[in-house]
Amino acid sequence: MLPLAHWRVPPGLAGLLTDIDDTLTTEGAITADALDALQALRQAGLHVIAITGRPVGWSAPFAATWPVDAIVAENGAVAWVPDRQENGLQGALGKRRQLSKWYQQDAACRAAQFARMQQVLARIEREVPGARRAQDSAGRETDIAIDHSEFTQLAPGAIAQVVRIMQAEGMRATVSSIHINGWYGTHDKWEGARWIVRQLLGRTLDAETDRWVYVGDSTNDQIMFQHLPHSVGVANIARFVPQLAHLPRYVAQGERGAGFAELARALLAAR
Repeated sequence: MLPLAHWRVPPGLAGLLTDIDDTLTTEGAITADALDALQALRQAGLHVIAITGRPVGWSAPFAATWPVDAIVAENGAVAWVPDRQENGLQGALGKRRQLSKWYQQDAACRAAQFARMQQVLARIEREVPGARRAQDSAGRETDIAIDHSEFTQLAPGAIAQVVRIMQAEGMRATVSSIHINGWYGTHDKWEGARWIVRQLLGRTLDAETDRWVYVGDSTNDQIMFQHLPHSVGVANIARFVPQLAHLPRYVAQGERGAGFAELARALLAAR
């Protein structure tokens, strides 16, 4: 990873894709500098889309008030999109926007998979000592999550055991900075990004990967680091570097929201 100061912002940049936990947020909340950075990016005419492993229920108030084009939740399965007539900067000004919920899977598929996932969740809590479902689980519709660092601390061996159980049950599994997520389906953060850029903006992300930036902090971001040449890690990604097969190209000096704001300043200074 190169220092962010080495990054040369490409001409014709379309927008920024970002993780939320420990990338936009610091100790569970968005800081003023990160929120100001979101507003400045939107005012500069850039698209800003957040992509998170957090549940769709948890994401709703942020999609309604943050100055973003959309929030894609549950690792790509579902998105909150502000109604088009209100999809502007009102969020930065404190006005709640009306939202629409978009899914990648139909209702019958979601219902069947939800029932299967609850059985896996119960198995994990039964078989892995100390494993507890994430406290935001009530807001989840298309995945399950086990807490490993938010309110419960799991040792690396227990985290690996949870991942193995999810995979043995036919699920996809990934580890964020706070949770272990599992789901049925082919979606992930990259597929979620491709989907929302196509559906919302009418653009093809594969054809313009050099026109988007991604910023993240953990192992569930590495698929984005793999596909996007302009990828950035906030400094706290150092915790996960030994586990990453694909590193971001650049790394900020600041951690969490401060690192996101640092990236925004660098991007805007080059425009």
